[in-house]
Amino acid sequence: MRKLKKQYIIPVFIPHLGCPNDCSFCNQKSISGTIKMPTKEEVIKIIDENIKNIRDEDADKEIAFYGGSFTGIEIEKQKEYLEIANKYIESKKINGIRLSTRPDYINKEILKMLKKYNVKTIELGVQSTNDYILKRCDRGHTFEDVKRASKLIKRYRFNLGHQIMVGLPESTKLDEIKTAKDLIKLKPKMVRIYPVLVIKGTKLEKELQIGEYKPLTVSQAVERCKELLYLFHKNKIQVIRVGLQNTQEITDPKNKESQVVAGPYHPAFGQLVDDSIWYDSIVDKIKKINVKVKEVKIKVNFADMNNVIGHKRENLNRIKEIYDVDVLVEADNNIKEGKSELIVIQTYDEYTEKIREKIT
Repeated sequence: MRKLKKQYIIPVFIPHLGCPNDCSFCNQKSISGTIKMPTKEEVIKIIDENIKNIRDEDADKEIAFYGGSFTGIEIEKQKEYLEIANKYIESKKINGIRLSTRPDYINKEILKMLKKYNVKTIELGVQSTNDYILKRCDRGHTFEDVKRASKLIKRYRFNLGHQIMVGLPESTKLDEIKTAKDLIKLKPKMVRIYPVLVIKGTKLEKELQIGEYKPLTVSQAVERCKELLYLFHKNKIQVIRVGLQNTQEITDPKNKESQVVAGPYHPAFGQLVDDSIWYDSIVDKIKKINVKVKEVKIKVNFADMNNVIGHKRENLNRIKEIYDVDVLVEADNNIKEGKSELIVIQTYDEYTEKIREKIT
């Protein structure tokens, strides 16, 4: 079987200047840690330092312009950044360029220009497909804009990515499932899912203070994200990230440097979601056994070991507490990633028989 290349993303953060309005949940200065546009020299330094630290010469390497709406900044500045990135492609040091932007900042002229500079992937900040929720959050675009932009991006043969959020003001679990189903119809290659965190200096922080907004708990956000993952995986759409990247600014609200006021923050949020999916899978297998079991062994690929065990052994402890079943986890690289094999080590009948033997 051909081994997949490891992928490295070299992030270059472009501040909020390209965005036409402030969404209620957004403070790009807090999220990216910057407000000024990086100079040509700074961009080159960021790229060079990242390339130097990538040991795997065969890895797939991409420069990513994140942090704002890239196609909303002035055209000459876009070209300046893209020319820098494209030189790394021409010298074969980099395999591609990706960027994030808004659906209403995509048109044929922009896409032709991006094609010229070998941009490979365009990620759209969708957040929701419910027009009421988009308006409630001051997004400034509609789902119709998302559909139009997505179709154009695919027509021009870019990789299409969508970014969505759970826990937006007045958004329910059903709204978010509807968003996932709407986007599946548009067939993106990849998706990112972010739970809403309340950031300092945002309209959402004011809504929180006066009781107009109540953020999700960590467990609520995990359950909602898990439902979306099931849908995307079922439709063979890659989920490339769940939860915001942990940074000096986006960290535990108890940290004085954190810009997070409230919300389902967790340093390993994506792992919690993966852990929960594995928990469901193991419990489902246990329930299908037609005898009551005391001890089982789960054999999985080494790459899945941590998720099966769970953050701080939470999955194994929870199964023991709720079902009184001891679970042993064993690595077996003959098993494909994402798959598992359950072996019954001891049933309750066998266990009680041993207890009787000891007593007698």
